[in-house]
Amino acid sequence: MARAQGARALMALAFETTYGTPPASGFTRMPFASTSLGAEQPLLNSELLGYGRDPLAPIKDAVTADGDVVVPLDAEAFGFWLKAAFGAPTTTGTGPWTHEFQSGAWTLPSMSIETGMPEVPRYAMYSGCVLDQITWQMQRSGLLTATVRLVAQGETVGTTTSAGTPAALELKRFGHFNGAITRNGTALGNVVSAELTYANNLDRIETIRSDGRIDGADPSIAALTGRIEVRFADQTLVTQAINGDPCELEFAYVLPSGESFTFTVHAVYLPRPRIEISGPQGVQATFDWQAARDSVVGRMCTATLVNDVETY
Repeated sequence: MARAQGARALMALAFETTYGTPPASGFTRMPFASTSLGAEQPLLNSELLGYGRDPLAPIKDAVTADGDVVVPLDAEAFGFWLKAAFGAPTTTGTGPWTHEFQSGAWTLPSMSIETGMPEVPRYAMYSGCVLDQITWQMQRSGLLTATVRLVAQGETVGTTTSAGTPAALELKRFGHFNGAITRNGTALGNVVSAELTYANNLDRIETIRSDGRIDGADPSIAALTGRIEVRFADQTLVTQAINGDPCELEFAYVLPSGESFTFTVHAVYLPRPRIEISGPQGVQATFDWQAARDSVVGRMCTATLVNDVETY
């Protein structure tokens, strides 16, 4: 009897034409580090009396299907998650192609994601997946990954795959070494670490259905927040925080082969931080920033991905 191992796990993704209906074809094999995507149905304890001290059988509660997927920031596969977060991009070029994703879309595409453990075998298809939140960190070293939070409609488990033979992508992974941060077009120095979180703040449509599934997940007011930890060397960021003025922050990764990913936050507002001297070491300041819609650009953020993929 074979035992399931994460090393043999597979993930395939395809965008849906109709919410909650997995497409018959068009799946792509996705790289991932871990996933908690799944469906659960808790049990409710019986509250009835009159049958002695031993409880009666529990009752099934509603089904919840959601979870996180940890994925690499790479030049090709990451575009699927950007499309899920922002909607379809505007693509230009003739190869390499430039895909521009913009915030503010009223509707988001849904996906079908299959996770497979072939040695059991167990293939779980999660339909109606909508991206709720995506977050990643910038630092000096380590593996560069993003955490994607998904809300799904339901789970269907089978012993054979429903994704056919997924298309394969070339893995061209970004690393922390490829990253850079600029403020208003000028390199921002003394940055120790940075964190970004974009949230669609999905509203689950929890109507009464015989199958216990939700009717959908609609995006509400988006939120883009983050944190920058810097070595305290000048008053530039503190002065901006005191004045209440916004700035533009750009987080970029460029590979030697030419592929790039640039995430531009057009209007970043900084809080006034507490400057602490905790010992003889260098003094650091932490800014928990928030982003808002820029009145000139007309949106909150723009993600630009340059790669060899013609269309998403």
